[in-house]
Amino acid sequence: MSSGLHRIELAGALNVRDLGGLPATADVVTRFGRVIRSGGLQDLTPSDVELLTRTLGVREVIDLRSGAEVHREGPGPLTRVPGVTIHNLSLLAASPPDSDRVDTGRAMPWHGKPADGQPKPAGSTGHYLRYCTERPDSVVAALRIIARGTGATMVHCAMGKDRTGVVCALALDAIGVSREAIAVDYVRSGEQMAEIAKRLGGNPLYAADIRARPFSSLLPRPAYIRDLLTTLDSRFGGIHPWLASHGWTAEDQSALSSRLTD
Repeated sequence: MSSGLHRIELAGALNVRDLGGLPATADVVTRFGRVIRSGGLQDLTPSDVELLTRTLGVREVIDLRSGAEVHREGPGPLTRVPGVTIHNLSLLAASPPDSDRVDTGRAMPWHGKPADGQPKPAGSTGHYLRYCTERPDSVVAALRIIARGTGATMVHCAMGKDRTGVVCALALDAIGVSREAIAVDYVRSGEQMAEIAKRLGGNPLYAADIRARPFSSLLPRPAYIRDLLTTLDSRFGGIHPWLASHGWTAEDQSALSSRLTD
């Protein structure tokens, strides 16, 4: 794990980092060894699996990919490890059971530019908000798994940027991590974006979309995640009222805070 960035180096996965060390209040920071966010886990090597499960204590995996992605790519090698539980919690509206189509534009939204050429945060207020409004059940279930984990919980999608970024941001916002710290963590996914794009560009499932887009459209920008959180503020009164409207309880909140903070 590299100092300062809390990155976990794996041979078979990119964009992997521990969410420990983030400021929640004046004297409280998030714990290490509780939440690890990541890109796809399909290509983990035996050494990667050993590091994650034996050294880092991963016991729960939250897979945010759609059913079609899981069907076409497979569930990954962690499914074969005793003591590790995989939770498939897609953030996309359910497709027909027999659908094999992956809506990559929804799964990994591409952030365009308006007429003046300046980046716009449409992904957060549009696609990111749709994750929350279309699949609040998955979001709440993911946060409950994190709150009640017995070891480290991994949260991942394909890139580890958009769907993973939203769930991690909501968990951090719920326990009072500063919006600035949340944005800084979100933007860190850009540090390996060239490698992520190269890897997904060689995957038939994502290659056409990756190759059709300018590289700049893949990069996370602070405004994208900030806009999601401020939109939840303005439309629902903040993360806690929004969660409560979908069944989140005081016990859930206490468990999440105790699990993730000192």
